[in-house]
Amino acid sequence: MSIEKLNSFLAPTYENFPKGRMISLVTLRTSLSELILRTEGTGEPMCREFVQAGSTGDSRRQVVQRLVMTKRKQVAPERRKGREHLRAYNLLYTIKKKEEILTCSLNTNAPCEMCIDCFLYGFAAGGGGAQKSRIWTEDAFSILTATDTLSDRTINAIFETGTMRDEKGNASTALNTSEYIKPGVHFLDVVTLKDVTADEFRYLTGNILLTGRYGAVSSRVGRMENQILGIFGGIAELPSSLELVQAIHDQFTTIGTPLEHPLDNGDLIDATKTVIASWTNRRGVSLQLSDEELAAVIADVDQHWSDAEREAFLRRLDQSYEPFRQVGESKKGKGKKKETAEAGS
Repeated sequence: MSIEKLNSFLAPTYENFPKGRMISLVTLRTSLSELILRTEGTGEPMCREFVQAGSTGDSRRQVVQRLVMTKRKQVAPERRKGREHLRAYNLLYTIKKKEEILTCSLNTNAPCEMCIDCFLYGFAAGGGGAQKSRIWTEDAFSILTATDTLSDRTINAIFETGTMRDEKGNASTALNTSEYIKPGVHFLDVVTLKDVTADEFRYLTGNILLTGRYGAVSSRVGRMENQILGIFGGIAELPSSLELVQAIHDQFTTIGTPLEHPLDNGDLIDATKTVIASWTNRRGVSLQLSDEELAAVIADVDQHWSDAEREAFLRRLDQSYEPFRQVGESKKGKGKKKETAEAGS
């Protein structure tokens, strides 16, 4: 028993039209180093929002400012992680644009429309053709407040003399103060996979578990660990990431555990599992994997991404799209509008 328990909510093969099969992952993201979640070079402060602290009692009337890890900051590094391996095995396709032959690449308005990444994360080609993403993400919120989890660090760049003055005595201007998220800060969010096959599920979950760096200047900071704390199946979405964080705030208040940095990982995982244990009673959510089943699914994903099986697994997933690539190719140049409609845009 591993992934078979999810069969009722997995598609047997890729289809253009949605059929309401949803698998949701409750994901805990923990910073392991300093982390900067803002657009590099804009000078904007870290993303944060004023929200209600909890969802019941007095906490519902208490307003706090929480850090936000935007959905774009989550998905972009995870897509790039998957594409690294597609590139390594030559599974990214080329496209002819004007007189140039371009390899599928993000943010170039030239998706190949044929690779695993395009089929899963979607694309919108400027010249026609579109695929809606089958990965639904939300902004992830921190458990603790922005005040508890942010700090400032002043950095400089000294000359080779070891001082802030060059050989001519000129003072260095390379002095800057940067806001950062402390190590040990937790974000929780819900990722929903819609109408995915078993191999697509393994690919997407692997991207989440294998991605270890997020945010700006990630070559120097931004280490993060992702853990899957719950897997659900159903025909509707789970409560939102914000509802989850607010319910955990209330759970900590109920058991009398102080919410202060650094928050103990074990306490947070226990509180999260207590909160999500009742979610199968919600309308449209009919399955939650047990801890043993969850561990078996993660082991299944790890096995498919192992050195021994990774290439065969990715080539098998890539091959599964072949009939749909042929359909797309035959319609190109004949009726772009019809192709776009059938792609589910």
